[in-house]
Amino acid sequence: MTGLVVQAAAAVRAPKGREPADDPAVLGYFQDLLRPFGAEPDKELLQRGAQVFHEDLADLLVEADGVRESRPQLLVVAHALPDVVPFTAVAPYLTSRLGGEATCFSIGQQGLAAPFTGLRIASAYRRAGRVREVVVAILEQTTMPTPFPLMEDVALTDSAAALVLGPGPADGAGPAGPELAGVAADIPLDVLLTDGPGHASTTDTLVVLGSWATQEPPKEVDVHRAAPGTYCTGVWLELAENWVSWRERYGRIVLSDTDPRTGRSHHAVFTTGLAPEPAADGGR
Repeated sequence: MTGLVVQAAAAVRAPKGREPADDPAVLGYFQDLLRPFGAEPDKELLQRGAQVFHEDLADLLVEADGVRESRPQLLVVAHALPDVVPFTAVAPYLTSRLGGEATCFSIGQQGLAAPFTGLRIASAYRRAGRVREVVVAILEQTTMPTPFPLMEDVALTDSAAALVLGPGPADGAGPAGPELAGVAADIPLDVLLTDGPGHASTTDTLVVLGSWATQEPPKEVDVHRAAPGTYCTGVWLELAENWVSWRERYGRIVLSDTDPRTGRSHHAVFTTGLAPEPAADGGR
């Protein structure tokens, strides 16, 4: 049984939001949420937000080729920032758009680590033989009821990515992968590249660094850097937009980012089965 191979992906950047709603129920929700902690919602801040709900991001992801046709048995929604208002359970909603048969849940309260945790869980389900296809959706909206520390330094943009993961081609035709080889945290990047999952030549490796990354790979490794303006979606947007071309050039793709709020670095390793070209001197 193969592991989880990327079969399709989608990325959404800076979509158009809704009109601000002057809804007493929304303000009342945030008052109930914040007042026990001695805080009040900032109505002006809330009104001038982009108003892109998790539901809106989910709808846009579902319309993408490859995602629209998927019928997963497991669906995981990961986010580092909360929804504008949590009046829609987005994981069941997204599941209903994709066949309605998947076990589904959301992962939050983990910051930038949430998507990496989602892949760990998906991999465990696959190893146990409980799923054939998985969808992992990473959602990020930026309309907040109170100031958020990261947004004081960086203008975050609403964004989302989805990965459709399943078995590789049965006949072995065409480039394989990228296949999830492992997820790691708190490991120096140079150690991961040498001894981590999906070991391959560094000449055959691409490292995708998030905008918050504090670890640098060795100089001989190719590097692709995610643009600033996201919290937890950065490297996943890059993977969703580039995986087809990357699988034809690299045997190993390593996604790496560091949560600026915890200082913890997280890595996801994908392999393609693409063998590196031999060195000009025969490898000696």
